[in-house]
Amino acid sequence: MSEIGLGAAPLGNLYQPISEADAQATLASALAADVTYVDCAPYYGFGLCERRVGDALRGRDDVVISTKVGRVLVAAPEVVDDRERHGFRSSMPFSPIFDYSYDGVMRSWEASLQRLGLARINVLYVHDIGSITHGDAHQQRMMELTKRGGLRALEVLRSEGQIDGFGLGVNEIDVCLTLLREADLDVILLAGRYTLLEQGAMDELMPECARRGVSLVIGGPYNSGILATGTRGAHTPRFNYEHAPDDVIQKVRRLEDVCERHRVALPAAALQFALAHPQVASVIPGLCGPAQVEQTLELYRARIPDAFWNELKSQRLIRDNAPVPESKSS
Repeated sequence: MSEIGLGAAPLGNLYQPISEADAQATLASALAADVTYVDCAPYYGFGLCERRVGDALRGRDDVVISTKVGRVLVAAPEVVDDRERHGFRSSMPFSPIFDYSYDGVMRSWEASLQRLGLARINVLYVHDIGSITHGDAHQQRMMELTKRGGLRALEVLRSEGQIDGFGLGVNEIDVCLTLLREADLDVILLAGRYTLLEQGAMDELMPECARRGVSLVIGGPYNSGILATGTRGAHTPRFNYEHAPDDVIQKVRRLEDVCERHRVALPAAALQFALAHPQVASVIPGLCGPAQVEQTLELYRARIPDAFWNELKSQRLIRDNAPVPESKSS
């Protein structure tokens, strides 16, 4: 995986529609810049994201592609336009149904191959398993995964060489610790839980991943937007998919003050901080448009002085023991 990957949820028309031309231009720009990891999911646009990603990657063998299992798409003839559903403005006439069982995982994998138009997928993530997502249905979903063969299906696909590895694609830490005891995971895509604002993953998850040789991919490095936009514009700051609470806004304002003193762009610090942890293989911001791709790579390469990280630690804005990037030569 390239250290900066492409989170392809926006290509499924997340919150707003984008044209086919813009979607393909985004992917072409990323590939031209040696971004060689693309993450998608059936859920992203109800098949639209996978179709677009497959069209860009077909015929290439130098790109790592991941998609997800846990939802099966079923026909929804009532869908006739692109009004928002589950956050996506997609007119694809399908609806997502949770199914973490053996059959559900196999059906999802086979359907993803068809939508992508590819003969192989490198990594499969179990998508959105966890008590925060499922509430009272959590134990039922976990039973599908552990007792009704979902994990076994993934192990079969890996042992047969159909995939290179599997893991979890979640935004909850506790379920990662639980499933590390249930399966031989290769990688965890953790969204939003290891950022400039949150380092709770350092307590148990990252040490356990290091012990087991499990890599981490960090999604949501901007915590749903607030670490990209900051708090000083006309927009409404978003955190964890919702309007940011006051305590988060206050902490980001303190981060912005330190950034201003050291002439550091807040999103550059967010990207580079997540990548500095030795357990992290890649960071995958959601990207839409060649300009965003170019800007993200500039943030990734930006020089950040040691004094910046030292001040964040002295002000207890990040943990004292959090790894930080080494200085880059100018």
